[in-house]
Amino acid sequence: VKQLLVKNSQEHVIATCRNPNGAAGLIELKNKFSERLHIQRLDLTIESTIEESAKAIGETYGHLNLLVNASGILSIPDVIHPETTMTKIERSSLLLAYEVNAVGPILVTKHMWPLLKVGGGSGTERDVAVVANISARVGSIGDNRLGGWHSYRASKAALNQLTKCVSVEFARKKDPVICILLHPGTVDTDLSKPFQKNVPKDKLFTKEFSVQRLLGIINSSKSHDNGKFFAWDGKEIPW
Repeated sequence: VKQLLVKNSQEHVIATCRNPNGAAGLIELKNKFSERLHIQRLDLTIESTIEESAKAIGETYGHLNLLVNASGILSIPDVIHPETTMTKIERSSLLLAYEVNAVGPILVTKHMWPLLKVGGGSGTERDVAVVANISARVGSIGDNRLGGWHSYRASKAALNQLTKCVSVEFARKKDPVICILLHPGTVDTDLSKPFQKNVPKDKLFTKEFSVQRLLGIINSSKSHDNGKFFAWDGKEIPW
């Protein structure tokens, strides 16, 4: 959100979260970019909040040129943990990961689609609007050599397939919208903190570095990139 605001001095940015009043980082940015940052409540597990957000955006702006679905769940104490063996798999973990990591982003895309078609990349350097779904390399079936993390891997693989389906529909209908998948690398965030000890220092990225790389990919995206899965360095990842 911060980099979008800084790099595009004329653009409005809409940030969504479950609890706007408790989002300290967004509130801090709102105080600095009061005219261009708009915070809305959206809970991926409650579709009505997605519909309400899309309706509010449509009434205020009428279009979107970029949608970034950055939700992700990997580990919550006493709720969900990355599995190290099949015996650790729990039905509740599989369903929760699927709901947050796969179902939620696609529902957001569904409801924002009409606004993206209107935007179509107008006013940007692109000729298309972009849906960027944040996936993960561990969601690649072809790249899976270690196993484990069953819930997270499967949910991200599901996101990849759903995104591919959406991209095919965009192309078939000749909408001025593309849908891509992005792997941000291992980023120093709350999601990765419990698992950073074995990550080489040069492979643990700051949020700023990763976001800069991902925005570079987004901003250079063309129609022929529709449905592709990119790593932070711009290289394609196998499905």
